[in-house]
Amino acid sequence: MWTMQPLRPVVGAPLLLLLLGTIFRLVLTMQREERHRLRNQVVEMFDHAYQNYMDHAYPADELMPLTCRGRVRGLEPSRGDVDDALGKFSLTLIDTLDTLALLNKTAEFEEAVRKVLSDVRLDNDVVVSVFETNIRVLGGLLGGHSMAVLLKEGGQHMLWYEDELLDMAKDLGERLLPAFNTSSGLPYPRVNLRHGVRGPETRTGTETDTCTACAGTIILEFAALSRFTGDPIFETHARRALDFLWEKRQRNSNLVGTTINIHSGEWVRRDSGVGAGVDSYYEYLLKAYILLGDDLFLQRFNIHYASIMKYISQPPLLLDVHIHKPLLPARTWMDSLLAFFPGLQVLKGDIRPAIETHEMLYQVTKKHNFLPEAFTTDFRVHWAQHPLRPEFAESTYFLFKATRDPYYLEVGRTVLENLNRFARVPCGFAAMKDVRTGSHEDRMDSFFLAEMFKYLFLLFADPEDLPFDVEDYVFTTEAHLLPLSLSTAQRSRSLTVANTTSWEELDDSNFDWSCPNTRLLFPDPAFPRSLREPIRSAVDKSCPRPASRSEPGLGRPPLRARDFMANNPEHLELLRRMGVSLIHLKDGRVQLVQHATQAVSAVAAEDGLRFMQEMMELSSQQQKEQLPPRAVQIVSHPFFGRVVLTAGPAQFGMDLSKSSTGVRGFAAVAEPYSGCTELTNAALVEGRIALLQRGQCMFAEKARHIQKAGAIGGIVIDDNEGSSSDTAPLFQMAGDGRSTDDITLPLLFLFHKEGNILQEALQEYKELEVLLSDKARDRDAIFKGRPPPSSLLESTEGEEDCSPEEDLRASPSPSSSPEEQQPSRSTEEQAEPEADKTKREAEAEDTAEAEVDGDSAQSMEALLADWKEDLEAFQQMEKDEL
Repeated sequence: MWTMQPLRPVVGAPLLLLLLGTIFRLVLTMQREERHRLRNQVVEMFDHAYQNYMDHAYPADELMPLTCRGRVRGLEPSRGDVDDALGKFSLTLIDTLDTLALLNKTAEFEEAVRKVLSDVRLDNDVVVSVFETNIRVLGGLLGGHSMAVLLKEGGQHMLWYEDELLDMAKDLGERLLPAFNTSSGLPYPRVNLRHGVRGPETRTGTETDTCTACAGTIILEFAALSRFTGDPIFETHARRALDFLWEKRQRNSNLVGTTINIHSGEWVRRDSGVGAGVDSYYEYLLKAYILLGDDLFLQRFNIHYASIMKYISQPPLLLDVHIHKPLLPARTWMDSLLAFFPGLQVLKGDIRPAIETHEMLYQVTKKHNFLPEAFTTDFRVHWAQHPLRPEFAESTYFLFKATRDPYYLEVGRTVLENLNRFARVPCGFAAMKDVRTGSHEDRMDSFFLAEMFKYLFLLFADPEDLPFDVEDYVFTTEAHLLPLSLSTAQRSRSLTVANTTSWEELDDSNFDWSCPNTRLLFPDPAFPRSLREPIRSAVDKSCPRPASRSEPGLGRPPLRARDFMANNPEHLELLRRMGVSLIHLKDGRVQLVQHATQAVSAVAAEDGLRFMQEMMELSSQQQKEQLPPRAVQIVSHPFFGRVVLTAGPAQFGMDLSKSSTGVRGFAAVAEPYSGCTELTNAALVEGRIALLQRGQCMFAEKARHIQKAGAIGGIVIDDNEGSSSDTAPLFQMAGDGRSTDDITLPLLFLFHKEGNILQEALQEYKELEVLLSDKARDRDAIFKGRPPPSSLLESTEGEEDCSPEEDLRASPSPSSSPEEQQPSRSTEEQAEPEADKTKREAEAEDTAEAEVDGDSAQSMEALLADWKEDLEAFQQMEKDEL
């Protein structure tokens, strides 16, 4: 048996990158030429995204790839907490600096540094997220500084550089420091770059809560800033925040919650997992040990990790639990941010669960083309967005480095191809609004350039392709590169004094100093495959939810939401015991309210909380049944199917979910634009898809007028200027209260922003061909029989199928199982309700929300109207970014 390798000194970011033995004798099935082709394609894709940002968005913070312009905070409709990352400091350019260097774009890097130094201002009167600004901007400046120093020492580039980026980083660090002026040491979640957090001019400083990751993801950047500059104040504050979080962990479970009060230290949300709200806290404990060499960080990480593997990890699943009752699941779905965790397990040296969880994530990705923002324990879509997050690519890279298994090269190829096939648009790459329909969001976050292309390039590159040895650096959570040499930088004595955690409470039995022996992990090349095969089958067939324990005193399992019947006396008694009250509303709906203090026991109260969460999920599924999203796909030059707009459906007319091809035709603006009288340009509209404006008459009336003119379809565009699917709930067009059987064409609804994209394209290119469908079609299906121009990237043939669902991109499968066909948030193939049922439901909802201009719409109010936790969880996740 070989000697165990020391943990910290061996490598930088990936602790298992120097694995020895039989794994290096694996024959890579992917040919060297193919790897180089994929490496070059990564560079081409990066160029497409970066150049479009520079051409159409700079100096704005981010690119809006559908409208080909920059996103400037205050000029675009607010997206809530998501906009806290924008500080009018050319976010994407700063975030991309060290990616340019890694991809050997030295000239572009030097030019970008000069632009940052000449154009970027940090004293803006704007409120920003402390967390986002730290990991993206401060980390970007420090990563850029590291690369600039490296190139200057090479003697050929950046010879003029005199630590200007470091000076900017220190300036920014000082602007973030006021956020740490709390009694606990935990930072405020937001800070005004010019005014700090105190005083009315700051417009912040009144917050009481922050996420655990927001407070615990500071140490790498702040410690690096202290080590680079010699000023200990930054590292001191970051360590103080980590010390406080450690002290506030739940001592029995050794877990932390997701949201904490920054003043009292009380847990606001006591659910705990490895995804949104917590993820990078654990990541930074381990990486702080790697970068700084302080054993205390590793001890804390190992104690947390043991609890994660005991309570949260149910391979291949990672399920949130309650910190005080860690055997009790806190929710029945997982968020996409936990996809980083297999990569962290590689750094830890725990390869087996990393392989298992990663394989589960890969199979979910193959089912939906991208990893949904959240998905259920039976692998269905819970939140359908995908903002081009890089965490899955990150874990894929680390697993390949650890195992050298060529399987992970194929995984990377899938990620790359799906980005090109479904997210690439003429002005960059657009986030997915809905992975089920393939519709886009006018969004390309800076982390896409900062992280995604780094990890994909490293995955396919040979060592000689890299301008430096990545083993000399640690990757931050934003994939910025900090040199390991910082561990030997002088530390102020105040740092040692500031560390007040008692060593006596730490158990050396939890302290794992070494990496595992790789002969035992990988006795033969088939070992990783043997772990993946059962998981692949489990995802394809879906897997049951974890069994619940019986509540003491009841003698039976807790009531599950899916089994609840409002007219069952036994169920009503179980609700009472859980502290849940049932209220009958006048319109026939029921409302449930829980008061935990009225439960017969603490255990019953926990069961009631889970019951309420499950009911929220069922309510969301009912909403999705009523409001299946549709897609408007621009298929003519120069879009070629790459721009997909989220569209609302109509309760009448052609059911696009039952069409294998959708309706395809050239667009024409109806005259009159309202479509409320017979068209005066019927000859132009005949055989085309008519564009109409919302208002002045009923939707069904518009449909009848364009149908009479010979149109093959219609698109109604919202007249409410500024409305967008980014900020408004999906809209469903109701009928006019009488039979609509005479309407046979499809009618879809676009909000104002998406409608503008369509109208501007029509104005510029005159002949604009669009496809109306239940979801975006694969380019191969769209251009069947007539290939697109050669300038369009070719899609790869022979993609491995995961399940019959994958083929639904081209046409609905008549052989789908009943489970796949049932209405839910996770499937596109939703059966339309019966006409009379739909009308009755629409009328009931319309009593709560009427349209003043005569247009009827389904209210988006849920069945359980006052439940907000699901929405708050999503908003918290967006705020954390992570």
